[in-house]
Amino acid sequence: MKKTILWMIAGSFAFVATSTAAVAQLPDDAIPASDDIPSSFMTFFVTSEPIGDGGNLGGLEGADMHCQRLAAAVGAGEKTWRAYLSTQARPGQPAVNARDRIGDGPWYHPKERILDYLERRLRRPLIKSQIHGDTLLEAQRGSNMSKQFALTQNGELVNGIGDPMPLRHDILTGSQTDGTAFPPGEDRTCNNWTSNDDGAAQVGHSDRIGNGNQSWNSSHATTGCSQEDLVSSGGVGLFYCFAVD
Repeated sequence: MKKTILWMIAGSFAFVATSTAAVAQLPDDAIPASDDIPSSFMTFFVTSEPIGDGGNLGGLEGADMHCQRLAAAVGAGEKTWRAYLSTQARPGQPAVNARDRIGDGPWYHPKERILDYLERRLRRPLIKSQIHGDTLLEAQRGSNMSKQFALTQNGELVNGIGDPMPLRHDILTGSQTDGTAFPPGEDRTCNNWTSNDDGAAQVGHSDRIGNGNQSWNSSHATTGCSQEDLVSSGGVGLFYCFAVD
């Protein structure tokens, strides 16, 4: 038992030493000088601003371009970014599941520091199966997606319940809790992200508060697809962005 404990302690010291050595080998400009700036290791964020046309995002392509543009503005444009959005089946067009668009992870929030990144194996980054509760154990443990993790690309919190107005915690997803599209019929994607009028959008809550289910990706539907409808529901048209490479 004592040997096992000593081995674990030695392993921990070795890991920290390796991490420190890795940092020492990096050029100075690769190490963020302040916790107030986003990290180049960012692989996940919430859009800081909406496209501004309600549920009309220009389809998945337009939403992806918005993710790419915001990421590029903070120095993460070399990655390929995808919006976490589902689309529903249409004649001749199969459904697209949000979970299938975002790669496999793990993902790190915008304020991941270099030492945090190197030592992250000791903690819990976002993992696709875990955030969707794919197994019984993962469902029981719950998703570690939280208000503190769901930061904008600028490293800022999204206003949620109890914060100063305006409330912005409704995040467009068009998805069920397992990250899959809703069946055809009742619109939950603002006509596959092309409508600013008819339809509705399924949203999650970035702060995991409200509507009883605490879901980050599937809390409720909006009352419509206009920009005014999104605001009246508790959001402005923000969505999640994940790096796929």
